[in-house]
Amino acid sequence: MENSVLCVAAGEQPLPGWNMLELNGLGADAHGAATLIFYTANRVVESSVSLRPGKVTKRILWVPVNVKKITFSFMATESALSEVTVEWVWLTPWFAHNRLARRLINNHASYKGMRLNQVIRTLHVESVAKGRRWRKLALADYDQTHAKQHVADDYTRWIQTTEQPAHEDPQTVIAGLKTAPLFSLVMPVTGDDLKRGEALLLNTIDSLRTQSYFFWEIYIVLSAEISHEQRQSLERYLPSTSRINLIHSYHYEFAQLDHQGFIQTQGDGVMRISVGDQLAHEALCRLAKAWNKYPDAQLFYADEDLFGPKGERCHPVFKPGWNPDLLLSTNYIGRVALYKRRLLWQLETEQADLLGNLTNAAAVDYALALTFLNWQSIHGTIDSVCHLPYMLYHRLAELPRPLLQDDAVTLVRKVLAQQLVSAEAAVHPGLTSTSVRVEWPIPSPEPLVSLLVPTRNGVGILRPCVDAILEMTAYQHFELLILDNESDCPETLAYMDAVEKRDPRVRVLRWRHPFNYSAINNFGAAHALGSIIGLINNDVEPMDEHWLTEMVSQVSRAEIGCVGAKLYYPNGMLQHGGVILGLGDVAGHAHRFFPRHSEGYTGRLKLVQNLSAVTAACLLLRKSVFDNVGGLNEHDLTIAYNDVDLCLKVREAGYRNLWSPFAELYHHESMSRGADDTPTKRARWLREVAYMRRTWAEQLDKDPAYNPNLTLVHEDYSLR
Repeated sequence: MENSVLCVAAGEQPLPGWNMLELNGLGADAHGAATLIFYTANRVVESSVSLRPGKVTKRILWVPVNVKKITFSFMATESALSEVTVEWVWLTPWFAHNRLARRLINNHASYKGMRLNQVIRTLHVESVAKGRRWRKLALADYDQTHAKQHVADDYTRWIQTTEQPAHEDPQTVIAGLKTAPLFSLVMPVTGDDLKRGEALLLNTIDSLRTQSYFFWEIYIVLSAEISHEQRQSLERYLPSTSRINLIHSYHYEFAQLDHQGFIQTQGDGVMRISVGDQLAHEALCRLAKAWNKYPDAQLFYADEDLFGPKGERCHPVFKPGWNPDLLLSTNYIGRVALYKRRLLWQLETEQADLLGNLTNAAAVDYALALTFLNWQSIHGTIDSVCHLPYMLYHRLAELPRPLLQDDAVTLVRKVLAQQLVSAEAAVHPGLTSTSVRVEWPIPSPEPLVSLLVPTRNGVGILRPCVDAILEMTAYQHFELLILDNESDCPETLAYMDAVEKRDPRVRVLRWRHPFNYSAINNFGAAHALGSIIGLINNDVEPMDEHWLTEMVSQVSRAEIGCVGAKLYYPNGMLQHGGVILGLGDVAGHAHRFFPRHSEGYTGRLKLVQNLSAVTAACLLLRKSVFDNVGGLNEHDLTIAYNDVDLCLKVREAGYRNLWSPFAELYHHESMSRGADDTPTKRARWLREVAYMRRTWAEQLDKDPAYNPNLTLVHEDYSLR
């Protein structure tokens, strides 16, 4: 990526005061932020503008007087900027203040839930107290809602400014615990491990010795291939004590070394650690506190990162909460996984055949996580898993033997074969180098799917949608209900009449009331003949004939509620990778504007996973589930957020919502009803936001499918 500079011509320069900057025509690789510089006769004023490739980038700015030159600096190729247009719209102070306040309410944690006048008054009070101009305070907070800390580029800064490690006195920690569990760590050591140097092993032990929680023990199991001299050298540095135990094994295989260490542990909880890896100073302390706070939890896991070649921390993995379908796609649990010993003994006993042939730590980790998933699906609840959103484990970047995709596929296949309801599932390599895809069987006989397509006029939108669904859908057992909301366009009416006569799967139902998205779809669901309901916008088009097959196979699982698809803008940029609660005002689309083939953060754009919500632009759920939760809320949520509300009701009823990258469609996004750009629409939208905040406030602030260290301002998984 190169640094390109764009100068604004004299005739395009804005008037002094409040302005709305609009950048349009940005190419796909013009991501991140542009640096904007105003050159005046006396000073240079610099600002930052976050970019939205494929969409109009808008930003409120204060333009100083006597501007001589304006430049933009982009991290992008010249071709990405070849069609960029720059426009300035002068704003009245009243309008600018209101737009600033709305942005703060929607995207700044300090102003969530406030009204416009409360925001403006709060800023005035603060400006007087601090002796600073209202404008500077408002812009500083406004800038925070645009600033991005990218996971790859800004992690070091995040560690220094945001991460809050706990530095507590060990005696104080112990005194504050009702129960002080003993934690046992198992570390198999092979000849390959020692070839990289004994210092790595000593670094791992030192990270334990400096823990603020001191009830721990470690069993270091030395492979039979390790020489007598190497063992003696280790014994000089690590004399066997009650906490540090060196075991001289006669085994060579990793799984046997691991098991030999495990059966000698005495702790209440057991976890694995690899040579060279280190625990954060407060890791065991935080685990001990979680052990007491969540007594029903059987598995505790946390976030992790890597040590780079110079010892720097890099490549952070901020993990979601318990996510069974993501775990079937990849081992997102990772290394820092503490199991309660009694359950782990049961799992290892029952899965001896599965665990006994594994050749490295990565395979053991995944096998244990999958066996726990099996147990949890039968005996456990959501309370049996605890995710700690702290960076507690630092892995050595030089992983000698990573988990191979073929091994991951084999493990998932063997674990699913043990479940009667999952035994017929087909397991294949996934879309990333280490992921797995599970293809679930479709019930026999095939369930009828009722696809509900609300529309009003707009035949140019409706025709491509309906024709593409009828022609490009391999799963044939569906009906398509066009829910006509008082169309009066002759061409639209003629098309609906023709397609209904042409294809027996199509029915046109008339809804003769003011537009209400929730009510229209509830009306359609009441007339649906299928056991599965499909909410489909009239501006989507399938990209692949297997989209409905994938969604039906997922939604037919008893534990699954709503199923969502992967949606793209017509230019190929991502529109919907699932919904993340709390993004912006209520919720936002994960990974919006990412390139089509991007893997997304930690590969999640190419992994089946559980999400709190998905968009109703393309959403399937069983009719029995839809009816059980009362359908869509047609009283409080006539237009916006009704899909998020539906998904949350379904989740509250005990189902898991799911998003799949294997169902892909184009989405022209809200072309059928337009934008919320009138006072009436704006007032309605604010009422719906207020309803969602009243009803789902706690859930909106703590999305278990996300991570609290990640932003709630942007949709790109950048740092908070």
